[in-house]
Amino acid sequence: MGKSRSGRRQAAAEAVVEPVDGGLAELMPDRDRARAWTLLVDGAPQSHVDLDDPAYLSFEYQRRLGHVIDLVAPPGRPVQAVHLGGGALTLARYLAATRPRSTQQVVERDAALVQLVRRELPLDPGARIRVRSVDAREGLTKVPDGWADLVIADVFSGARTPAHLTSTEFLDEVRRALKPGGCYAANLADGPPLAHLRGQIATAAARFQELALIADPTVLRGKRFGNAVLVASDRPLPVAELTRRAASDPHPGRVEHGRQLTDFTGGAVPVTDAAAVASPAPPPSVFR
Repeated sequence: MGKSRSGRRQAAAEAVVEPVDGGLAELMPDRDRARAWTLLVDGAPQSHVDLDDPAYLSFEYQRRLGHVIDLVAPPGRPVQAVHLGGGALTLARYLAATRPRSTQQVVERDAALVQLVRRELPLDPGARIRVRSVDAREGLTKVPDGWADLVIADVFSGARTPAHLTSTEFLDEVRRALKPGGCYAANLADGPPLAHLRGQIATAAARFQELALIADPTVLRGKRFGNAVLVASDRPLPVAELTRRAASDPHPGRVEHGRQLTDFTGGAVPVTDAAAVASPAPPPSVFR
């Protein structure tokens, strides 16, 4: 019997390029890992997946979100998680691998992208992962009250976070879906003068008692465009352990919390639906 189409493709390490709802998707083989792929949409890197090792997180910001997943509950305990934004389902795969029997809901608006990922990068059939192809905020409204231990927001359209996912009203919906003491984590992208990032911290502070921010120090100093992971909860966060893990990453990150994080906002005010705008577009040099 001959090899399957996907088997021949992987053996030859060929890229897979297809139009999806959000643009042109490319699955690029990782030359250093036998069954690993990077997903790009319109040239912007979205996800990295290693089918042989789903616990491997290549992207800097995904490693930081992985730290949050690791610390959201005692090690090994199954959790209930909502992922707003799916990409190649990297973080859902990671959670399923590191916390077996967890139940996950993924909301990814791009139905064609979901079909591509499911076909070319199949999920473990034993993973309890449900994917809905609707708008992130609409999908969040379908989550039962107090269902989630963890809500992760990693939604980008044209490399920008949509405006309706940046407001206090959006976070009201996040809080409704979270269990008491549950955790919210968001991947944010910004560059100098960091007005979007400061506004998002102020917005989260208006709805959650405890906040932490994980980012590259050069991003926090406004020296370059990059990602920052915002973590929020109504219970004390494991700041010391987050700090230790972020500092030990291949690209070390810094954790800000408490007074330093409040000072960082520089008087920014919470964002409402009426005033919300999409996050800034990254400069072209970011993806070169």
